[in-house]
Amino acid sequence: MSQIVTPFPLRRARRTRRTEWMREMVREHRLSTRDLIWPIFIRDGENVTEPVDALPGVSRLSIDQAVLAAEEAAALEIPCLALFPYTDPALKTPEAEEAWNPDNLVNRATRAIKAAVPDIGIMLDVALDPYNSDGHDGIVRDGEVLNDETLLALEKQALAQADAGADILGPSDMMDGRIGVIRQALERNDFGQTAIMSYSAKYASAFYGPFRDAVGASGALKGDKKGYQMDPGNGAEALREVAHDLSEGADMVMVKPGMPYLDICQRVKAEFGVPTFAYQVSGEYAMIRAAAQNGWIDGDAAMMESLTAFKRAGCDGILSYFAPRVARILLDEPLDD
Repeated sequence: MSQIVTPFPLRRARRTRRTEWMREMVREHRLSTRDLIWPIFIRDGENVTEPVDALPGVSRLSIDQAVLAAEEAAALEIPCLALFPYTDPALKTPEAEEAWNPDNLVNRATRAIKAAVPDIGIMLDVALDPYNSDGHDGIVRDGEVLNDETLLALEKQALAQADAGADILGPSDMMDGRIGVIRQALERNDFGQTAIMSYSAKYASAFYGPFRDAVGASGALKGDKKGYQMDPGNGAEALREVAHDLSEGADMVMVKPGMPYLDICQRVKAEFGVPTFAYQVSGEYAMIRAAAQNGWIDGDAAMMESLTAFKRAGCDGILSYFAPRVARILLDEPLDD
C-alpha cells in the first residue's frame, strides 16, 4: 500500500476522530455476534450450575442447563457452541476409552442441544486429555506420548462425535498427521460434510491453567506438553503447521492462545487466506476478569478491545468465554450484573 504524506495542517488525523458517528464511519474492523464461538463446560447431573473458581462468571453445566445455554446463544445470535467435558475421574484410563464412548458427556450434550436448538452450531474437541488418566492429549507409554497409537484413538473419537451430530471437529491434540487420519475417516464413513477446525498453531502456553481446572485435567497431568505443543518462541513453525493441516483436509485453522499470538494470527491469514480463528483462552479471560473485579481496569472496555484486536489481526472468529456478555453489549441488551 502506497503512503501519501500530507504535511500538517493540511492533514489533521484528529478530524475523523472528532465525533462518535465519524469514528464509527471510518472504523476499519468491526466485531459482530456472528464472529463468536462460546466455549462451555459440561458435567454430569441434573439442574447443575457449578461455578469454576478460576474462571469468574463461568460454570460447569449439566446437560439440561447446557440446552438452556444453547437457547440463550441462539437468542443472542451467537452461531456456535464449543463443548468441553468435566469427566468423572473414575472414567479416566490410560487408553482414554471414554473419548469414543457414543454416550459420553459431550456426545449426549450434542444430541440434546441439537434436538432443542437444531440451528445452533456445535464444535467438539478432539483430544484425549479429558479422558486420559495421565492428563495428556495422547496415549502415554513409559513417560512418552505416542503419536501413531494416539491417531487410532483420535479417529474413533472423531467418528463418535460426528455421529452425535457435531458440525465442527476441533483436533487440539497436536499429534503429527491427525488431520489426514480424521478427514479420511470422516469421508469413509459418510461424514464428508463435517468440518474440521484444526488447532494448527497451539502453543505450550502458561495461559491454559484455568481451563485445565475446569475440565479436571490439571491434577492428572504428569509432566508437561512441550513435546507436542509448539514452542512460544517460534513463528515460522506455525506457518508450516498450518500448511500441513490444510494439505491434509482442514477447513479452518486456529491459533491458540489468542492475544499473546496476534502476530501469528496475522501471518496465518496473510499467508493462506483461509478461515482463521483464535481462542481467547482461559488465562486471558481470567486476567481481564480479575483485574476488573479489583477495579484496576474497565472490564467491559478491555473485553471489547481485546476481541476487536483479533478482528484487526485478521481473524474470522474468536472462541471466548466472554461471548454472551459481548453479544449483549453488541445487541444493546441488559447485562446480567
